[in-house]
Amino acid sequence: MNVDTIFNSANTTSFEALALDVFKFQFENNSVYRSFCDLLYKHPSDVKTFRDIPFLPIDFFKTKNVILKHLDPSVVFTSSGTTGKQTSRHLVSDIEVYTKSFSECFKLHYGNIEDYTVLALLPAYLEREGSSLTYMVNHLIQASKSADSGFYLNNISELAKKLALLDGSGKKVLLIGVSFALLDLVEHTTFNLKHTIVMETGGMKGRRKELIRAELHAILKKGFGVTHIHSEYGMTELLSQAYSKSDGIYSTPPWMKVLTRDTEDPLTLIDGNKAGGLNIIDLANINSCAFIATQDLGRVHQNGTFEVIGRFDNADIRGCNLMVL
Repeated sequence: MNVDTIFNSANTTSFEALALDVFKFQFENNSVYRSFCDLLYKHPSDVKTFRDIPFLPIDFFKTKNVILKHLDPSVVFTSSGTTGKQTSRHLVSDIEVYTKSFSECFKLHYGNIEDYTVLALLPAYLEREGSSLTYMVNHLIQASKSADSGFYLNNISELAKKLALLDGSGKKVLLIGVSFALLDLVEHTTFNLKHTIVMETGGMKGRRKELIRAELHAILKKGFGVTHIHSEYGMTELLSQAYSKSDGIYSTPPWMKVLTRDTEDPLTLIDGNKAGGLNIIDLANINSCAFIATQDLGRVHQNGTFEVIGRFDNADIRGCNLMVL
């Protein structure tokens, strides 16, 4: 398939048609996904809308090579996990598709990356290999073309000085960090930021007690002196992200859509503002599987935005919101 068409799915009609085309393509070329569909007796002739498409349980990425049968991976992204837990592996055949996806998605939500200085506080991700988040943020740092952009590991004091200096000069700053590290930062220094977007990526990674989102954001808003805390929603098994600019309400790029499934019947989708398991269509996942049943619980609103409200009880502890709100 022509990858360029993925990022031009700007309306519901074209999205539905493209999703059906991608489903048929992956049914025919992804042996893992084909086997799963066969077990459900789901054939492209049975699928009339994107709501009929089978969603592959995300755990398949732990045990199977979810990639089109004629492709080899150029990059392998791996998930974080607790000791002894099996992690997911996303075999990415074309890294440029990922780069295009996160670059266009950021531009849609926040504008030109060159307008920002990017400060990244991601110690849990920098301390291991194979993080798709680290790859994305590193690319954004380079694309910002700012000499002040960069990663910070444990040098909280240096980051605090740099952040205060940049914000005080009136420059637009994006501070993106894992939750526990952002808490460490505001415990070290209290700020009154005027020109900085503070974006958390969720999760305490076992470093701190888990907090519900509202409590976490309240602490961060007070500590950074900002009105809103932004959030990034992504995962190893996807090549697209959703962003929240306030209150944990996420919006997606046009090539990504979130649905909810019945928690008691994983093959049944539910409508309305009801909580359920989150199913994600990520058309950027053209070379692996674009239809993923995640282990997150959430709600999808009428306008297509969504919120994450927790995780299934048996889900591994990973990077996104872990506590039921």
